[in-house]
Amino acid sequence: MKCCIIASLETQPLWSGLLFALGLLCLVRIFLAFLRWVYVNFLRPPKNLKNYGSWALVTAPTDGIGKSFASQLARAGLNLVLVGRNLDKLKDVSNLIRAAVGKTQIKTVVVDFTGDLSEGMVKIHEAIEGLEIGVLINNVGLSYPYARFFHEVDEKLLKNLIRVNVEGTTMVTQTVLPGMLKRKRGAIVNIGSGSSAVIPSDPLYAVYAATKAYIDQFSRCLYVEYKKSGIDVQCQVPLQVATKMASIKRSSFFVPSSEGYAKAAVRWIGYEPRCSPHWTHSILWALAMSLPESLVDSLRLWSCIRIRQRGQLKEARKKE
Repeated sequence: MKCCIIASLETQPLWSGLLFALGLLCLVRIFLAFLRWVYVNFLRPPKNLKNYGSWALVTAPTDGIGKSFASQLARAGLNLVLVGRNLDKLKDVSNLIRAAVGKTQIKTVVVDFTGDLSEGMVKIHEAIEGLEIGVLINNVGLSYPYARFFHEVDEKLLKNLIRVNVEGTTMVTQTVLPGMLKRKRGAIVNIGSGSSAVIPSDPLYAVYAATKAYIDQFSRCLYVEYKKSGIDVQCQVPLQVATKMASIKRSSFFVPSSEGYAKAAVRWIGYEPRCSPHWTHSILWALAMSLPESLVDSLRLWSCIRIRQRGQLKEARKKE
């Protein structure tokens, strides 16, 4: 009995030392992760986007994130090819950018991504022929007017979600990529969504979330395929941004304006294959990952049901 007690006392310091070392290692890892987060969000210098080429192509640039992206890219010294469905709005955005930035060259291409995409790609191909498209921002996207259960999604909305979000991004990439391969340089940024990458599910937005999951995997595969060809492919994963598409009028701490988001997003181009550029969104991402999936699912379902109720009420008032 005495020998056992002595042995226990002799081994206790060893176990205590191991536990202390493991705890210290965990703290060091957390501290290093925090330092890296600070560096990439606030201190890491942005890449010189002109090294990719002198032109950038932006889809859906007449409002929200796309409009702010176009402005930031022009400030970075790039000429622009703006692709959208409304010629008047394209002209307005072009004039605003020229007035703010100066001698930026801007070409506009009218493409309705809910329409004939083959014809649209011909227009884009003709517009970019002879241009060094160094940066491609696949921003075009469509969401639900408001949250709804899958069986409530009408056929037109269902087809347009897939055509715009999946086919549109895929076909524009296929149109622009060959020129980048020929020059052995380029950056492709596909706008994904927190609905497919951050939270485990997005109930009442099932088709939208599924199309954005496609964008996420599509981007990752292209990143692996072309990273040795001098082409950086990235999926950016924004959470809520104050835009018309998100039906959010005012920005807040965790909901940046489209300008605030785009300013951060441009700084991330050419780095990680998947990222959430705005620093407040990365905090929410970390929080979501730390919670049980069942809890996140329940909270999101509760939130979306409330959005559905408000949307139905608003729709009913319009019919009165």
